Amino acid sequence: MRGYAGVLIGNLVLAALAGLAGPVFLVGAYVAWTEGAEWFLVAAAGGIGAVGTALIPVAAVRSARQSFPRITRRDHVTELGPAYGPDTCVVWAPVSPRRPAGARLARADVLEASLVRYSPDGEATFTTYGGNHDPAEFKATVRLRLRVHDEAAGAAGTEGAADPGGFEVTEEFAVPSLCLSAITAGRLAVLVDPRDAPTPGKVTVLWPRSLLLAGTRTCRVIDLDGRTTEVTRRVGRQLEQMRISMSVGGVALDGDVIDLRRLDADTAARYAAVARARAAEPQAPVTEPGEETRRLTESLPGEAGDFGSVPRRWSRRGGHLARGRFLALRGKTTFQDHGPVLDTLLRVFPADGTAPFVVSRRMTVPMNYLSVLHHTRDVVLRVGPGGGSLAVDWARTNLLAGVTTAEVVTHDGHRVPLPRRSDALWPLMNLLVAHGLSNPKPVLDLRRPRMGAVSATVLGIIRDAEPDVAGAGR
Repeated sequence: MRGYAGVLIGNLVLAALAGLAGPVFLVGAYVAWTEGAEWFLVAAAGGIGAVGTALIPVAAVRSARQSFPRITRRDHVTELGPAYGPDTCVVWAPVSPRRPAGARLARADVLEASLVRYSPDGEATFTTYGGNHDPAEFKATVRLRLRVHDEAAGAAGTEGAADPGGFEVTEEFAVPSLCLSAITAGRLAVLVDPRDAPTPGKVTVLWPRSLLLAGTRTCRVIDLDGRTTEVTRRVGRQLEQMRISMSVGGVALDGDVIDLRRLDADTAARYAAVARARAAEPQAPVTEPGEETRRLTESLPGEAGDFGSVPRRWSRRGGHLARGRFLALRGKTTFQDHGPVLDTLLRVFPADGTAPFVVSRRMTVPMNYLSVLHHTRDVVLRVGPGGGSLAVDWARTNLLAGVTTAEVVTHDGHRVPLPRRSDALWPLMNLLVAHGLSNPKPVLDLRRPRMGAVSATVLGIIRDAEPDVAGAGR
């Protein structure tokens, strides 16, 4: 792709400047040889120069690959095993803080959320912290108003208790980027300090466990008879499972699976008892009511969503779009201002209907996309001519994911807003690509002459996908 070539050339120039010592040593070795210097001095200078010069293109390619995460055949993964099902999403977030003695695990509903600050220094394209997966600089500070469902605290008369079953609290929290969707979903796992603690009633958010409670991270349990049960968004059961896990020092998930046959007999029996007691528990909603009061997406960095550009050469040579779905996202120690650098597993669904395949790729995932990860893990991929390479198109992805809302303007000027994550978005994107029509904004204006060939099809797609959208056929 032209974008990758441009990034590679730019990085090659930078690497050459940074590695100028290599060619200088080579020149020095040549001059020393012509003047009859000792052979070992010539060999040493030549060796250093050769290694330094050889590293220039290697550094350029590695840097370009990090800056422009193109997916190629060498990124394919051949075997995943049963730990990754068709709807699996595994998010490896930073470890939760150590549990204070006597602290109680509880559910907290997010009533309101607002961004207080997010201000990394922005001086480096990539910032790496040796051994630190959770630097404070790359966390957004968010003010949360929570209702904590802690019956013990309510019964004890904790300050601010609004009913016997819990209390409200408003505080500022530093939120890891990978865990932003738990706020949008509206469900958090928290610890409440006991009455005899130095800070009685203090609320500590367990961010990785909140991803489980929110349903961003999926969870399945294999019982002692080998039967698999979907536990995602079974909030009561997951809280009980978390209490068991915390009491025994942790229970590891293999992908999104807890296999009771691999646990000790006592722990497995406790899990089985919870499963029996919670067998009829329904799934909680994908997001709790009132999401707009918790939505931080518009305040977070990341690309705005749009229908995307269509380069002529790419389109004419057979470039097209495909969909992918994240199976796993693992935090690293490297960050960019607009999002963390993650190791990802991505299932790709080819546009020609052939069998899906899985790729493993390190890439930067924008924070505004991470804030809606509980709604969708889908991404839009730009497929190069011949299908040899793919790249995540974050502008189209963020429109498809509902980070940005789309709108269509009909011939008479009527504006048709499309719901977030509308089923019309994907066919509209493909229609524009098929006709070589760029529209790098979220508003599709059918009054423009170049849209004449597709306007009737656009309105038909909207009517089929969103029959309740008023005025789509005007």
